[in-house]
Amino acid sequence: MAVKKSSAEKRHKQSEVRRLRNKAAKSSARTSARKYVEAVQAKDATRAAELLKALVKELDTAAGKGILSKNSVSRKKSRMMKLYNVSFGTAAAK
Repeated sequence: MAVKKSSAEKRHKQSEVRRLRNKAAKSSARTSARKYVEAVQAKDATRAAELLKALVKELDTAAGKGILSKNSVSRKKSRMMKLYNVSFGTAAAK
């Protein structure tokens, strides 16, 4: 005969699955940000532009799913775009 699972056990299992999924998304976003900053420091404008676009998409996806708050995502995007503009915007204008 089947043993019935308590609702507390089910909720715990669900929250554990969500926790691991959220942890993976946050880790992926941090890795993308690190790779982007490394590309900027290496003065590679084309690679940095590609990585910035990927990073923005990843952050927006995480915000849409509620993993990161909209304000923190907006702040991170702003800082990353500012870093790009400071690093490469003035060089292109000269």
